[in-house]
Amino acid sequence: MNIELRGVAAPEGWPEQGCRCASCNRLRAAGVRHEPFGAVIDGVPLEDCHRTDVPGGYEFRGPHGERVLVAGSPGARPEPAADVRYDAVLLDLAGSPEHLGYLRHMGAATSKTDVVAIHVNHRVPSSAELTRRMAFWNAPQEGPHRTLLLGGTRSGKSAEAELRLAACPEVLYVATGPVSDDDAEWNERVAAHRLRRPAWWRTAETTDLTGVLESATGAVLVDGIGTWLAAAMDEAAAWDDPRLVQPLLDDLVAAWRGTRARVVAVSDEVGLSLVPATPSGRAFRDMLGGINRMLAAESEDAALVMAGRVMELG
Repeated sequence: MNIELRGVAAPEGWPEQGCRCASCNRLRAAGVRHEPFGAVIDGVPLEDCHRTDVPGGYEFRGPHGERVLVAGSPGARPEPAADVRYDAVLLDLAGSPEHLGYLRHMGAATSKTDVVAIHVNHRVPSSAELTRRMAFWNAPQEGPHRTLLLGGTRSGKSAEAELRLAACPEVLYVATGPVSDDDAEWNERVAAHRLRRPAWWRTAETTDLTGVLESATGAVLVDGIGTWLAAAMDEAAAWDDPRLVQPLLDDLVAAWRGTRARVVAVSDEVGLSLVPATPSGRAFRDMLGGINRMLAAESEDAALVMAGRVMELG
């Protein structure tokens, strides 16, 4: 089956006529225009192919029985037919990349399924950004592979971590922060993170990060290293003597180096912040900067997230 794309954009095209957003302006400046989605299947226009409607879209068969699932419109999430393994899926990945993870979770899409982004528009900042994201979503879903994402408060580093693993069929979300019934503000933050994650992701609220890395397979998201370090310093009674926590740091780095999982970990970049006013604060800053360096040295990928924008670190 040969799928020839005539366009991949949303019905208004990309850039949209009259739209002055940064995404559309970037494409105009580059002289690029993406036409509305259209395709030819083995020489036959898609609109002339026999299709079967499903919730959120439709599917059709190729001349040799190939099965293709298509999102019907921007924002649509087509439901797979029962017990079907699709040869190709054409999805609104700009709006719902996690739907690819859902299809893989259900077994409807496999490593052999061709994945195409359609209904693309200014919900993604640029063509280059879509290409960057597609590289994550089409990458092998298994490990070992390690990514460290650094950033300041509210930089978007957690959202970037979730984005990178959105297309994985199974994700273990490791929340290393404390659980407290009497801290309403912290609990609101935790609840917001939970709502953002796909329902089929598993969650482990634990400070035994070393144990998770030693035993886990598949995709793992760790959020974050800073809260783990605070718990480790408590465990080692290391606030007055930071040297006491070093064995726990060494164990974590060894587990990170030896993991079989595809891990994305979030950590705070402390080098750009103010110098803490207390000795314990300075000790924590120094230890976190050190563990960030050690984990980055053992990572295939590392990136800095600032104001929602990502800078890959070589």
